[in-house]
Amino acid sequence: MPVKIRLQRHGKKGKPFYWVVAADTRAKRDGKYLEKLGIYNPNTNPATIELDVDSSVKWLQNGAQPTETAKRLLSYKGALLKNHLAGGVRKGALTEEQAEEKFNAWVEEKASQVEAKKDGLTKAQEDARKEALAAEKAVNDARIAAAQPEEEAAPEAEAATEEAPAAEENNEEEAK
Repeated sequence: MPVKIRLQRHGKKGKPFYWVVAADTRAKRDGKYLEKLGIYNPNTNPATIELDVDSSVKWLQNGAQPTETAKRLLSYKGALLKNHLAGGVRKGALTEEQAEEKFNAWVEEKASQVEAKKDGLTKAQEDARKEALAAEKAVNDARIAAAQPEEEAAPEAEAATEEAPAAEENNEEEAK
C-alpha cells in the first residue's frame, strides 16, 4: 500500500488549518488517514507547526513519500535531518550519540532563529504603533493650533462689527 505524508485541510473558509497525516495515496484529501503526525496553522505569524518527529521518521523509513508542502514542513522541523542521521547510523558512519548530538544542536540553532524572528516581528509592531501614535498626535496638535487663532479672531471680529455701526453713525452725523 503506497503511503504519503500530506496535509489534511480543516478550519473554515478563508481560515485554513491543516493536520499533517500519513495516509494511503488512494484516500481522499480530507478522508481516512493512517496516523496523525502533527498540525500546521498558517494563519499565525510565524506559522504554528507542531510535529511528532519520531513518528514522521518512522513513516519515512518505512517508505512514505511526503508531498512538496509536507516535505518543507518536515524539513523545517528537522524530521528529514533526523531520518538522514538515522541512515548514517545504520550504515555505521555515526554512532547513535553523535547523531543525537548533531540533531539537538540543529534544533537549538533553529529555535534561536525562530525566537529572533518573533522578536523582530514584535519590535516592528511596536515601532509601527509608536509611529501611528506620533502621527495622530501631530494631527491633533495641528487641529488645536488651527482652532486657537479662530477663537482669538472671533472677539476681534465682534469688536470690529460693533465699531463699524458706530463709525457709520458718526459719518452720517458729520454729513448733516
